[in-house]
Amino acid sequence: MPDLRSFRALRFDPSLVGDLTPIVAPPYDVIGPELHRTLLARHPLNAVRLDLPRSEPGEDPDERYRRVARTFAAWRSDGSLRKDPRPAVYVYEQTYLVPGTRLERTQRGFFARLRLEPFGAGGAVLPHERTMSGPKEDRYRLLRATGVNTSPVVCMFEDPQRGAAAILAGVAATPAAADVTDDDGVRHRLWVAPDGSTGGEGADRAPEPDAPESPALGLLRIAGAGPVFIADGHHRYVTALRYRDERRMTRSCEPDPPFDFLLVLMLDAGDQLTVLPTHRVIRGLGDEGLAIVRDGLDRLFSVEAVDRAQLVERFEAAGKLAGGGGRMGLLTRDGAWQLTARRPAFHGLLPPGGEAIRSLDVSLLGAALESLAGIDDAAVAAGQRIGYTKSAAEAAKLVAGAVDGADTAFLLEPTPVSSIMAVARDGDVMPQKSTYFYPKALTGLVLNPHEW
Repeated sequence: MPDLRSFRALRFDPSLVGDLTPIVAPPYDVIGPELHRTLLARHPLNAVRLDLPRSEPGEDPDERYRRVARTFAAWRSDGSLRKDPRPAVYVYEQTYLVPGTRLERTQRGFFARLRLEPFGAGGAVLPHERTMSGPKEDRYRLLRATGVNTSPVVCMFEDPQRGAAAILAGVAATPAAADVTDDDGVRHRLWVAPDGSTGGEGADRAPEPDAPESPALGLLRIAGAGPVFIADGHHRYVTALRYRDERRMTRSCEPDPPFDFLLVLMLDAGDQLTVLPTHRVIRGLGDEGLAIVRDGLDRLFSVEAVDRAQLVERFEAAGKLAGGGGRMGLLTRDGAWQLTARRPAFHGLLPPGGEAIRSLDVSLLGAALESLAGIDDAAVAAGQRIGYTKSAAEAAKLVAGAVDGADTAFLLEPTPVSSIMAVARDGDVMPQKSTYFYPKALTGLVLNPHEW
């Protein structure tokens, strides 16, 4: 079973720094150059300085990480960042509009510490995504320089009895410790829920004798009753494992060290979580290659010509669709079509793995592209033949203008949460760009220092 713990978070002190709105930031992996410049200019304490340090011209590559360490130490020293006096879990609520729609949703979860363990069969922490070396190295250098988790790994847990939802709703009915709205109009609220324990930090803490279970301990118990599934942050998790193993070499005798844990945001998989698709823009087919793809689609899909604007509108609002039905859209400069997979026709084309991975829409599309256009795993990895966008409207513009050789776009529905968990249970990993959980957790509300 997973080992989830309360902890003493580092948080910006509103009594000293004021409104947190200009201080928080999106996680590093969704920040482009323009947004990065905007965040740096927004406030001298903006959390992007900790999570995505800027490189200065001509400086040593490691200097940016040393600069983060100095900044982090200075903010602790002057009181901008304060460590909470008691261990707690941190209840987190996000209220948002599903992109491309007027549909409002609210999701709640909680920040905690999760004990690290390697991935493997029968493990308590299950991934669904393959990691890449570049992002892992960057996160490793940052973690080694600071010893703090600036952004969480987002995990899902199963709670059929919905006990966690009731606890979270009860906490959310009280005044929040933080309340900010980000640039996308998402409202983020945070509550501190002390665990009510006595004694020292770490594994030796225990609840008061005969005391009722606190909301914090109730959440930890429920979420820790079965395996947890990584939704977002695989690179951060693998990086934390590497860092843990390095630290163990020098502090092997320390019992239950804090670097054995990392910051996680726990979400109930039974809630209506929003997973957005990433559409595929295919380049370099040329007229002949495009004709071959078009002519071959009838073997693998039922193909229905549809209105272009209506197709784009449907997939622009894909976040509200259930997904998983083998339905996708096709755009070329000459028309638009609704595709529905003929699953028996894919026999022999799909990659090895369990039924869950083989039934995904992204797996079906991958098999179709390899069969009809010769775009195999090596071509995908090379990054020349396929572009990615979360906007169906942008995909349509790229194809219409033949931007960077774009010939056609395949528009996808979301991957269902149940399918993500089934793939993880089977020990398989999804194709690149299969899931995008929305909204992202803010950086700067809660930091996890590797100390008790």
